[in-house]
Amino acid sequence: MGALRIVLTVIYILICIALVILVLMQEGKSAGLGSISGAAETYWGKNKGRSMEGKLVKITTGLAVGFLVIAVILNLNIF
Repeated sequence: MGALRIVLTVIYILICIALVILVLMQEGKSAGLGSISGAAETYWGKNKGRSMEGKLVKITTGLAVGFLVIAVILNLNIF
């Protein structure tokens, strides 16, 4: 069981590094300026899920879920 804990810890560290990199790669979002400037009506606003930014958001969400699941598993002390 000790080997499984080491593997999960290594995966956890890799996810942490990937999350930091992905969050830094994403564009900053100003508070409320998107609704004022009408950014939701632009081509990029309508196709946000298919753009590079949309993919980064989806990957970040998936890694965050994986981060939380592995954190809970490692803290259960079942290994």
